[in-house]
Amino acid sequence: MGNRVDKLLFTPGPLTTSGTVKSAMLQDLGSRDNAFIEKVTSIRARLLSMANVSAAAGYTSIIIQGSGTFGIEAVISSAIPANGHLLILINGVYGERISKIASIHKILQTRMVFPENQIPDPILVRQMLEQDPTITHVAIIHCETTTGIINPIEAIGEICSEYRKTYIVDAMSSFGAYPVDMEASHIDFLISSSNKCIEGVPGFSFVLARTETIKTCENQARTLTLDLFAQWKGLESDGQFRFTPPTHVLLAFARAMDELDQEGGVAGRMLRYKENYELLSEGMLQMGFKEYIEPGNRGYIITCFHYPTHPDFSFRNFYNSLSDKGFVIYPGKLSQVDCFRIGNIGQIRSTDIHRLLLAIRTTLGEYGITVPLQP
Repeated sequence: MGNRVDKLLFTPGPLTTSGTVKSAMLQDLGSRDNAFIEKVTSIRARLLSMANVSAAAGYTSIIIQGSGTFGIEAVISSAIPANGHLLILINGVYGERISKIASIHKILQTRMVFPENQIPDPILVRQMLEQDPTITHVAIIHCETTTGIINPIEAIGEICSEYRKTYIVDAMSSFGAYPVDMEASHIDFLISSSNKCIEGVPGFSFVLARTETIKTCENQARTLTLDLFAQWKGLESDGQFRFTPPTHVLLAFARAMDELDQEGGVAGRMLRYKENYELLSEGMLQMGFKEYIEPGNRGYIITCFHYPTHPDFSFRNFYNSLSDKGFVIYPGKLSQVDCFRIGNIGQIRSTDIHRLLLAIRTTLGEYGITVPLQP
């Protein structure tokens, strides 16, 4: 067990984590212990600081047990009143997931669907809000990991503020590696999770929100466990969760936040991830792989590549061969185009990118696929 070497995860999460983050879970704390409550209080304040806001400035943070989607559903099912109307900007499967959540909870919604390789057009969003004043809430994905595209949350936030709409941002795969100023971007609710760019382990999501907006959510929840107002009220009153918290995961997350600070905060992590992306992009281009997203809209969180057109290429074989070599990549989720994805986040560094590129080149050679792939 002590000699085990984990595979490197080039995925959008769960991620490769540091040994010290994993070791932080080797402590048992009671959910009502003062030491644990203090840790949770500290995490909540530090999360706000990462979004350039604070409790004193009128913002709060709420931790929700479960995956990132639990946090998304907590917001959608709690923040929108019975007479609310949600506009969803969709250019990938995670926008579609918000739409499905709204449908299950019978929330009135309008879907603005854009091609998966294009960002939502702020001009069209403005026109929609102008045409339909019944819309009360707007939801968007920041980094749509279907493709890795980065959506213009600042421009959309400016429009939402102008039309006085409640603005919901799914920052699941971007928070911690992209600078976000909640107040400047007019964000009312921002959602992310423990196992993404802050490099913790899976187990909880978190919601950063305007305190005054959270207060309007009382008695609006459509579920018991995902009642965002009740969760916030409990944490505010005595620092405790309504239901069993993921104690070990929160300890690991606190350690992960320390390591983020040691790296230089969001700016420092951003530099490493960007370097990872640039090395990956250049190396894949040299082998003839083509990126799906055009340069102006590409992010550095996860990168989507077209399948090679070579007749002997099989993604299943490609994936399995890389996995056998210790490298785990990610299948595509596109509806129209055959692609695969490679993540640049987690405890991944430039040396790991070089090793992955060598493994990809070697794997192609094992199947008789010549490099470069394109003539």
